Amino acid sequence: MGKIEPLLHGKYYHIFNRGINSGSVIYEENDFVVFLNLFSRYIPPIGETFAYCLMNNHFHFLVRIRETGEIELKRDNKPFNPSRQFSHLFNTYTRWFNIVHKRTVPLFENPFKRKSLDSELYFKQLIVYIHTNPIHHGIASKLTDYPWTSYIQITIGKVESTKVSLADAVSWFGNIEDFIAYHNKRQNAVPGILDV
Repeated sequence: MGKIEPLLHGKYYHIFNRGINSGSVIYEENDFVVFLNLFSRYIPPIGETFAYCLMNNHFHFLVRIRETGEIELKRDNKPFNPSRQFSHLFNTYTRWFNIVHKRTVPLFENPFKRKSLDSELYFKQLIVYIHTNPIHHGIASKLTDYPWTSYIQITIGKVESTKVSLADAVSWFGNIEDFIAYHNKRQNAVPGILDV
């Protein structure tokens, strides 16, 4: 196993993972809602979210880890630890999922994957990759067919019973029209090296 890339303050990351043996981590619609609501509880104190996609057996998030001075303090006046917050998210969801679905085994591969972003082009390509993931996996035929990505939330303002607060991803594309056009142009492209 390679060295785990640390989550550094002020950096942008592609956070992704899948179920053990590519197994399902989501069985029904309420699981999507619970996962995203837990995400909204644990991640905003340490990061800004620009894009997300939840699939039945994996997920993708584009997150900027906040600078040290931006990170909220816990009750003991110590800052939240970014890696620990992601661990809390995955562990809390796994405990809930196992109780609800009468399971007793681990859910996610460990450790969760992360890749730092090093250019504006990669940032834009990753947002499109995340949003088009359901198309590339044959679950949807167009961007608006799948409700569990941030694409609909960004373009239409529709939120599927979740509390995910999104940072401004549109400004990286210029405006909402360019954001939509960039996605439409690339939604049927071959996925490429970003695949999990």
